[in-house]
Amino acid sequence: MKLSWLSLILLTDLALAEQTIAPPRGWNQHSRPSPHSRVQLRIGLVQPQIDALENHLWEISDPDHERYGQHLSKASVEKLVAPRPESVQLEDTDVSYTPARDWVIIDVPVSLAEDMLDTNYHVWVHDDGSYVSIFSIIIDLIQPTTMFARFSGMKTTMYRTKDKLALVKMLNDNCNRVVTLECLEVLYNTSSYSPQSVSANSIGITGYLGQYANKEDLKQFYADQKPDATASFTFVQVNGGLDDQSPKAAGDEANLDVQFALGLSYPTPGTFWSTGGEPPFVPDLGTPSNTNEPYANWLDYILKQDSPPATISTSYGDHEQTVPEDYARRTCRRLLELSVRGVTLIFSSGDGGVGDGDPDPNSQTCKTNDGRNETRFLPVFPSVTSVGGTQGIPEKAAFFSGGGFIVDGFLEKLEQNNSPLLNNGLFNRFAFPDVSAQALNFRVFIGGNASLVSGTSAAAPTVAGIVALLNDVRLHAGLSSLGFLNPLIYKNAQAFNDITEGSNPGCGTEGFNAIQGWDPITGLGTPDFNKLKKVVQSC
Repeated sequence: MKLSWLSLILLTDLALAEQTIAPPRGWNQHSRPSPHSRVQLRIGLVQPQIDALENHLWEISDPDHERYGQHLSKASVEKLVAPRPESVQLEDTDVSYTPARDWVIIDVPVSLAEDMLDTNYHVWVHDDGSYVSIFSIIIDLIQPTTMFARFSGMKTTMYRTKDKLALVKMLNDNCNRVVTLECLEVLYNTSSYSPQSVSANSIGITGYLGQYANKEDLKQFYADQKPDATASFTFVQVNGGLDDQSPKAAGDEANLDVQFALGLSYPTPGTFWSTGGEPPFVPDLGTPSNTNEPYANWLDYILKQDSPPATISTSYGDHEQTVPEDYARRTCRRLLELSVRGVTLIFSSGDGGVGDGDPDPNSQTCKTNDGRNETRFLPVFPSVTSVGGTQGIPEKAAFFSGGGFIVDGFLEKLEQNNSPLLNNGLFNRFAFPDVSAQALNFRVFIGGNASLVSGTSAAAPTVAGIVALLNDVRLHAGLSSLGFLNPLIYKNAQAFNDITEGSNPGCGTEGFNAIQGWDPITGLGTPDFNKLKKVVQSC
């Protein structure tokens, strides 16, 4: 490979910048890597029309705008996110591109990467013996950039309430103790609706390294909770993601997501993606090892598809400060590309309350990792449409529901009620979650056994299943899919069940309280399908 083509990129599109960071505690420079070691570089090219794409999104997602629902085609989106033409006039067998040619992917020896980027790689060693190679140059975005990572399994936003419980049938149980499909269907008013546009609709579930959805477990789940259901799901392997269908490999997260998202939207066709890979990562006290998700690898795949599912649920999330800012911005842009094509993206809000779930005032987990070591609430990345958690009937906020970030309306209500502004200085003014759903004690089949699973990982596929039904309503009426949901739902808060009890402690505080209207624990509240059905039919 010659260097001239990369020089062209550097001169035309990419602002070459030094990024120097202090190594996190425990990391020590060790040695230079072998010059013959190979590294795959992913170079994100500047997208001069990205603002236009965002403008399209707001117009087609606003139910009061004349363009509502007029989603863009794959080709139109790729045109809008493409770099300047001169940036991609490159011919080399070792170079590949994403469909919009906004990412250049090359595989080169370390010595050549150092020459191209005018930098040096070093091997750093952590006190616990783990190693990583890093360098300190970024170009709009090159991966891998500066990163200190000890690789481990992916992080989900769920936990097992108990393992392998011997549970009785739902008819002898109470929804306050065990949540099943029947509980959710009655609570959120979906039980009387039968999908009518199955062939035109679809729902997708993302899964990351180490999580495999088991088809036999889905059969058991259906036999237990939806005896008339027979369909399975399409399993897609992305970037080396595996498909281990042995009972011992059945994933609690993967099975939870698939069983409830597909169960609620049945018989809407479902897809489960198993994605491998490791993303860039910056550790903090709560996340010392790399448990972040390789969203870029999944996005590489899904953006190539002509017809991605209309609803996609993700029950994974990262402390925002552990995600390098350039990588986060680039990932958000690519999620924008999906949204503007008419895909609704649902994410769980996390299970740490306002950060780590610990109300102990001596808690030391929620510290910034920028060298200042200040206590801050920890937002979760990414949040497109973010789903918090509730528990019990009547519903109240689940104590672990991720959130705690404030919008002006919430602050105004506190002032009107003469309530003190709790936790001032610990939060920013970006709001999440947007909505919420049940999140405690879901009856899931894992490796052939019934278990109880909790977390906003349960709430996200619940909302996704309901959104899939709403998409069915629109498709049956000859309308477009919903796409980016937030403008619609914030203009129709009356279609949600307002949650006014509960709090979400964390970071040595009691967090925030659920109040009337939107709050930073349950968002607008939980969905009422019958009310939402009327909303989506009329816009």
